[in-house]
Amino acid sequence: MDNIFLYSSLYLSFLMVFSLYRAVIGPTVLDRMIGVNAIGSKTTVMLILIGLLYHRVDMFVDICLAYAMLNFIAVLAASRYFHKRQGLSDEI
Repeated sequence: MDNIFLYSSLYLSFLMVFSLYRAVIGPTVLDRMIGVNAIGSKTTVMLILIGLLYHRVDMFVDICLAYAMLNFIAVLAASRYFHKRQGLSDEI
């Protein structure tokens, strides 16, 4: 069963490359924000898979929830900043 979790996390890290490409190369600020948010969401799932590998899911769920909350607040703060600066509405 541990091999399934290991291969799932490797596949998830492979999928993170596409989000990283969108975050770095994305033509608009909105594309970059979506890429960074997708990386954060996949990281929370990967933390749960790491918890399953180490048989310490209870500890990793707490870390995962804190990380997901920080990711959500960071995306809200960045979107509010770019909306006030009119950086998002100019490119759309």
